[in-house]
Amino acid sequence: MPTLLLRLVGPMQSWGTTSRFDQRDTGKEPSKSGLVGLLAAAMGIDRENWSDLEPLTHLSLGVRHDRAGVPKRDYQTAQHIISADRSKIHETAVTTRDYLADAAFLVGVETEDDAFLERLHAALRDPVWPLALGRKSYVPSEPIWMKNAIQEVPLREALSRFSWIATQRPWEVLPEKLLMSLESEDGSGVLRMDQPLSSFAERRFGARFVRSEWIPFPQGVTHVSA
Repeated sequence: MPTLLLRLVGPMQSWGTTSRFDQRDTGKEPSKSGLVGLLAAAMGIDRENWSDLEPLTHLSLGVRHDRAGVPKRDYQTAQHIISADRSKIHETAVTTRDYLADAAFLVGVETEDDAFLERLHAALRDPVWPLALGRKSYVPSEPIWMKNAIQEVPLREALSRFSWIATQRPWEVLPEKLLMSLESEDGSGVLRMDQPLSSFAERRFGARFVRSEWIPFPQGVTHVSA
């Protein structure tokens, strides 16, 4: 099956799955719900439009950690917050925002529908709505769209052989291997509760399983231009 690759690079990324108002978490890699939201924004699909969102949830997802990023935490304050039962008003509330600093992920989505991948690829080049890396304020520092992003190979092969997307710094030693995560077809691996089951307005999510493995550092050029 063909694979569409996305380049997710930015100074700040956040891919939370268990966030509450006062604590916004982040996972160590892009979540399924977060990626579906990103693709939906590119295509101009409203958060309440489940009929158009649903095909995106059936894409098989894979992530390669080209630069894992550094976990960071930001503190923010909000004023005049009404409690859930509306019994009182908090004059000042301190909230935490977790994020990944300086991360770079090569993300792949796989489907048998070649035409669907072509439409996604075109939408990423000319998105209807602005694209963000998990939160609206976390904008990508490099284009998500890549010219040679559609690969006529399965997801695992596409992620394994595609060139490194991060830019090597003068002081940086290239890694010998990279971490790759793929959705598990046999129910083994780590449980993730980030599979959308409804529109984002309803916010219902189910389980999926993800297996991670180390792969050799890909050969070839170390940076792919837009």
